[in-house]
Amino acid sequence: MWQDWLFEFLKGFGKLFLHPLFYVSFLLAAYLGVSRVKMERKEFTIRAKNAFYELRQLLPMGIIIGLCMSVLSIGLVLVVPMELIIYTGAFTILLGLLGKTRLLSPAYTLGLGLLATMASLYMGWDFFLFSKGAIGEDTYIFPTAVAVLGLLLAAEGLLMEKNGSKGTSPRLKKSSRGQSIGIHLSERVWLVPMFLFLPKGILSIPIEGWPAFTVGDETYSFIFVPFLLGFRQAVQGMHPTPAIKAVGRKVFWLGILIAFSAAAAYFIPLAAIGSILVAIICREWITASQKAKEKNKAFYFTKKNNGIMILGVVPESPADKMDLKVGEVITKVNSISVHDEIQLYRALQKNSAHCKIEVLDINGEVRFAQRALYEGDYHKLGILMIQDDKARDDAAV
Repeated sequence: MWQDWLFEFLKGFGKLFLHPLFYVSFLLAAYLGVSRVKMERKEFTIRAKNAFYELRQLLPMGIIIGLCMSVLSIGLVLVVPMELIIYTGAFTILLGLLGKTRLLSPAYTLGLGLLATMASLYMGWDFFLFSKGAIGEDTYIFPTAVAVLGLLLAAEGLLMEKNGSKGTSPRLKKSSRGQSIGIHLSERVWLVPMFLFLPKGILSIPIEGWPAFTVGDETYSFIFVPFLLGFRQAVQGMHPTPAIKAVGRKVFWLGILIAFSAAAAYFIPLAAIGSILVAIICREWITASQKAKEKNKAFYFTKKNNGIMILGVVPESPADKMDLKVGEVITKVNSISVHDEIQLYRALQKNSAHCKIEVLDINGEVRFAQRALYEGDYHKLGILMIQDDKARDDAAV
């Protein structure tokens, strides 16, 4: 018995590398990194993080969350039809190639995949890649798919909260009054591989009950499915970290709600459609409400009368090593008050061997940062700031 499980487990794992989405995800992450660097160089003449940053974020947390969800999937015997995997992958690749990162939420990709799968069952579609007979007439398979949708939405929320607020990209834009302001953009994709059961196979599970349909009378096989989760959020009315984390928490609890709604779909099959529509509408509402909230707030990253607002910090730069943070305001350098780039240069040159900076942190409290300076450090401190148009070419200090 255990040999069968091991064989199916290894075979299901190998199917991960046959899925085109596995390779498309790397291309999309690389594209996001290159596009971000080009935009940052255009506006600041220097990039905040290198072009490989998005690629490095693609797998680590996604694999951990995917393995945790796989334990739940195997324990709960979450069975999905092959049609769902194919449709979801097709929608994901299409939206990804169109550059619609925001729409790579499972609410849209898996939700649309579920609706298309239901249509293929009830319309009797027969395709060259799969047959309508793969599902049969038992609609109890759809509650398990709704449970998977809820789990992936919860995973999206966790990834947004824990990872989406890191490494946001600073940008410059014009306010309605023509003033230069700063915003932060987080655009990320995560690959979340997850073990699921497919109908028809050599595995049998002698347990009957929810969430699998007639478990005791069926046979199954494993498949390791790569789900690509995407996210895009621009923040201008508050610090990006709490703003993105707040949206992430809302998405997480939406996922939990959808996962529990699978129980209702088990008893009332049409409730599965309702759960899908709720997931899509609520996910869109979360995005729309965040945008409306941003518009009603005053700009967070603006030129300050009491100092220089830090819009970005270049990794491994002197500013990074002094632990200067995005959103902090530099008020004094070497005991000299500074309000713009020229004053900052002059203050740094006052002491070419040492730098002492007074800053107001994001809570408005004063703190000091200092370190020894080496040749060239004063010229490239590693701070991205808001500049007037005439000074934008030298915005990277």
